[in-house]
Amino acid sequence: MTELFELDRYVIRRKVFKFLGASFHVYDGDRIVGFCAQKAFKLREDIRIYTDESKQEPLIHINARQILDFSAAYDIVDPRSNSVIGTARRKGFRSLLRDSWEILPAGDQPTAQLEEDSAGLALIRRFVSDLVPQSFQLKAGDRHVVKFKQRFNPFVYRLEVAIDQSNPIDRRLVFATAVLLAAIEGRQG
Repeated sequence: MTELFELDRYVIRRKVFKFLGASFHVYDGDRIVGFCAQKAFKLREDIRIYTDESKQEPLIHINARQILDFSAAYDIVDPRSNSVIGTARRKGFRSLLRDSWEILPAGDQPTAQLEEDSAGLALIRRFVSDLVPQSFQLKAGDRHVVKFKQRFNPFVYRLEVAIDQSNPIDRRLVFATAVLLAAIEGRQG
C-alpha cells in the first residue's frame, strides 16, 4: 500500500484563488505525499488523486454517482483494479443544519458516520459567517477514530487529518473522505 495510506497525520491544502477546477496538495510535515486534481466544468464530480503533480501514479478516483443528488453518493475507486473500495454518502436533510456523511465499504452498508463537531458552530457558519472553521469526527461504532480539523486562513484552505491507531476503517476511505471534505464542504461558504 502507498506510504500516504500508512500516515496517522497529514494536511490537505487547497489554494482559494485558482482559476479552473481545484487542486490540493497533501503534506506529511513539509513533504508533499499526494496531489489531488478536481476537474472543472464537470456535471458529475470527478476527483483524481496521485502521488505527485506529475500525475503518473494514480492512487484513488472519486466519482459522483449522479449529476444532482441531494444525498450525494461518491464512489471511491482503486484505479489500478478499477474496483470500488467504498462510498461516501452525504445525508441530505440532516446536513442542512449540521453536515453529516456515511462511509460505506464496497457492500453499501454504513460502517462509519462523519459529522460536524458542533451544531452551534455549524449554525453560525451557515447563517452568520463562513469564516468559522469546520471540524468533523469520524465514528466507527461508538468510537471516534478520525478527526478532521479545518484551520482558518483566508487564502489557503487547510484540513488537518488525525487518525487514531485503533481505526478499523480502510485508510483509503478515510483519505478519500478528507479530500471530499476539502472539495465539497470547503467550497460551500
